[in-house]
Amino acid sequence: MNDWPDRRNDAPEERYGRGSTGTEPEGARAMPHVRRPAPPRQVPPQQYRPPQDYDAPGPSDGRGPSDGYNTGQVYGHGSGGGAGGPGARAAAPDWRKRIKIGAIALVATALVVSVSTYFWADSKMRREVDLNKVADRPAAGSGTNYLIVGSDSREGLSDQDKKDLHTGSADGKRTDSMMILHTGDNGTTMLSLPRDSYVTIPAFTGATSGKQYAQSTHKLNRAYSDGGAELLVRTIEYNTGLRIDHYAEIGFGGFRNLVDALGGVDMCLDKPVKDRDSGADFKAGCQTLNGAQSLAFVRQRHQEADQDLGRMRNQQKFLNTLAKQAASPSTVLNPFRLYPVIGSGLDTLVVDKDMGLWDLASMFWAMKGVTGGDGQQLTVPIGNPNLPTRSDGEAVAWDKVKAKQLFDQLKKDEKVTAVAPK
Repeated sequence: MNDWPDRRNDAPEERYGRGSTGTEPEGARAMPHVRRPAPPRQVPPQQYRPPQDYDAPGPSDGRGPSDGYNTGQVYGHGSGGGAGGPGARAAAPDWRKRIKIGAIALVATALVVSVSTYFWADSKMRREVDLNKVADRPAAGSGTNYLIVGSDSREGLSDQDKKDLHTGSADGKRTDSMMILHTGDNGTTMLSLPRDSYVTIPAFTGATSGKQYAQSTHKLNRAYSDGGAELLVRTIEYNTGLRIDHYAEIGFGGFRNLVDALGGVDMCLDKPVKDRDSGADFKAGCQTLNGAQSLAFVRQRHQEADQDLGRMRNQQKFLNTLAKQAASPSTVLNPFRLYPVIGSGLDTLVVDKDMGLWDLASMFWAMKGVTGGDGQQLTVPIGNPNLPTRSDGEAVAWDKVKAKQLFDQLKKDEKVTAVAPK
């Protein structure tokens, strides 16, 4: 009887199922549940390749998709470097390129703002005076002539404003000041024309009535009262021989608003100023005048020994200072001040139809230049400041010889030598 279990016999080769000649170790045959370790796979050396997509085909060794371990791929951000492989560093930012892009963006923004500001300001200009309607104009000379007019227009003023500003409520409009600003190769000349100048007013047709008016002799501001800006320009051209290239006019309300938008104008007074009619009441010394105070200052004349002539000197001084502050970096580079100044000025500034923003800017820069010494301030030469007249009271008579010499020099853009008292 055989004592061995089924399928086993006494044959040596069947004692453990496969015989003693098998290739497996005896211990492994005795313990079939223990898996033998796989022999190490020999991976041929290969060059580093950048990381691949997990789904990309593996090396062409027939083993299928790459498992990432034989490609040099690194997971995470260990001490061996980033995706660039062991020891690799992130690329440094290209600061030169960034600065270039930033500069381009800054220039583009500035350009957009400048263009937008230009069209906004241009749309606000009140081009209401047509110089093409002026008859019998003299030939154009050298340089550019601006006629700057301060009128006593109460446009935009409430009853309380008129009371506060001491303007009264007179109907119509009259000129309060008139200046010819000449610019050319020989600098800038600011020439004041007294409103009481006794001049010839050419024949004209009433704009509203259509009535014909013969040539007459009256005070200069009568021309503005009778025929507005166009007749005023014609009268000045007739009496000076100078062709007016551009016209600019501002009224009481506009003047006050412009000064207030600018934050006031700094004035230094040699002596106290007090005038009941204009409301001026200032101490001597340097001080900042607001809009209402500035209007009172440029209108006062009773304290001046020569009345209107003294007032014109104050007006010239004030306008030069105002132009200097309006063109200063603290105004031009500050949008919170610049835009209110532009808006206030253009809302009430009446100009001719051919006046552009560049022309207006040139006018202000020329006024600023006079303050800086690039030019001179004059009054038309006076022959008699208290000329009795039949219907206009006392008027101002020009010195015709000196005045003609001055006008000829301006027309030819020559150096002015016919200097009148300031």
